[in-house]
Amino acid sequence: MFVSTYAGAVAGIDAVKVTVEVNLTGGGLGLYLVGLPDNAVKESEQRIRAAFENTGRKMS
Repeated sequence: MFVSTYAGAVAGIDAVKVTVEVNLTGGGLGLYLVGLPDNAVKESEQRIRAAFENTGRKMS
């Protein structure tokens, strides 16, 4: 299943529209973050993994 939505990011003093795309397949769970090279994006991987683990799902 492919889902696309929008979010916002801060670039200096400007707000930038960001497209967020998620693709769920029948295989094992994996996480690939591409795009914005900001520390907040890199740290979000830990939050996403924690959210999955709190629902009882395991990520590869």
